[in-house]
Amino acid sequence: MADAQGSEFRSSVSTPTLEVDVLVIGWGKGGKTFAAAMASQGKTVAMVEQSSDMYGGTCINIGCVPTKALVHEASVRRRGDDPHTYFTEAVETRDQLIAKLNAVNFAMLNDRDLVTVVDGRARFVAEREVEVEPRGGGSGRAEHLRIVAETVVINTGAVPVMPDLPGADGPRVHDSTSLQHVRPFPKRLAIVGAGPIGLEFASMFQQFGSQVTLLVRGERILPREDADVAGAVASVLTESGIEIRTNTEPTSFEDGDSEVVVRLDGGSALAADAVLLATGRRPATDDLNLAAAGVDIDARGAVVVDDQLRTTAAGVYAMGDVRGGLQQTFISLDDYRVVLDAVSGSGERRVSDRVGVPSTVFITPPFSSVGMTEGEATEQGHRVKTAFAQVVDVKAMPRPKTLRDARGIIKFVVDAETDKVFGARLFHVDSQEVINLVALAMRAGVTASELRDGIWTHPSSTEALNEVLGQLRE
Repeated sequence: MADAQGSEFRSSVSTPTLEVDVLVIGWGKGGKTFAAAMASQGKTVAMVEQSSDMYGGTCINIGCVPTKALVHEASVRRRGDDPHTYFTEAVETRDQLIAKLNAVNFAMLNDRDLVTVVDGRARFVAEREVEVEPRGGGSGRAEHLRIVAETVVINTGAVPVMPDLPGADGPRVHDSTSLQHVRPFPKRLAIVGAGPIGLEFASMFQQFGSQVTLLVRGERILPREDADVAGAVASVLTESGIEIRTNTEPTSFEDGDSEVVVRLDGGSALAADAVLLATGRRPATDDLNLAAAGVDIDARGAVVVDDQLRTTAAGVYAMGDVRGGLQQTFISLDDYRVVLDAVSGSGERRVSDRVGVPSTVFITPPFSSVGMTEGEATEQGHRVKTAFAQVVDVKAMPRPKTLRDARGIIKFVVDAETDKVFGARLFHVDSQEVINLVALAMRAGVTASELRDGIWTHPSSTEALNEVLGQLRE
């Protein structure tokens, strides 16, 4: 494409310099949306992305979208389908989808006259000034240059946390990215970690045909959830064939001719064809040289920001996973709204304004949550009413039965004094959609009684609200 309009190149001794109004480092949801919005306002923009495989960000290329595509393919596999063949075909379908989305995301910025896409790794050399080390293979501008901007957004996301254990770098030990293309298909899969990523891959690979063992450091999965909710999720996973070993940690990984042996604390061992290390993700701030820009980070490496996502350096913002907190694409999108308002709006929007932020773990059926647990609400001194129901027993909820999956539970926590919803845990078919309605109700101040008396389509999973919320008890 042509150079961004309004940009000025000037040669120093060895490095050309690109001067723009806005520099975005990293192509995540918030960053790409902010870049497009700034270009629409007539600003010159440089988008620096270190890998052409990541045009569009983590969610589109290696996170939310590709994994949920695989979750779907796994859920519709028939018992007679050969696991290896079926998985191979599912990955091909996944790859075709992601290639299209990657290309669309590149075009959405590159086709704008005011945007320059730069393929390379950015490193700060001064306030609001970076040097870019070019990376080949992409379709953007790839050359060593300096970029100077009035406004900078750090949007580099997060990277897997890999435990410092012997053998963790072995060929059969994977992170959540490499496991999506594992070859051959693992008949036995060990997963270290029981957070959202670990649980999703456990459920997915079990349905693809793997014998899955989940290694959990603590006493149970979902330790932040109420015990009745966590127990219900664990029961469904174990009944589907997943082995959950609690109070268990690996000490090393020994790669053999045809398997990997996971040595466990206490002296036992587990043999597997592949291992997934789902031990969390940390902000990707290594090698950015943030100190040169006056940008502070915390002990975990997250960029320190205020309530408007301003860093400690004037004119520099951070959004998405790199600033710590919830690692969700929709959080990054709302970060964009906060930064856009700070840069070109009224400046009134704040991160702390958020109420009722939902989340879903895409096991089968999906587990969705919003707001406080019963334990959290009582610990804060609230008097609560709760409703708890097994999905199979909810007469006003036929949809899961029509889909032959009536597993799961529903739990609501409600303020006994105001009837406002404190939180909900939905573990059932369509929960990823119903939870958005509950979140909206929380933001709008809709009471539990109003949800109970709502008129919902039939047959739908939303209908459960009519019956379940009629069971509220203190």
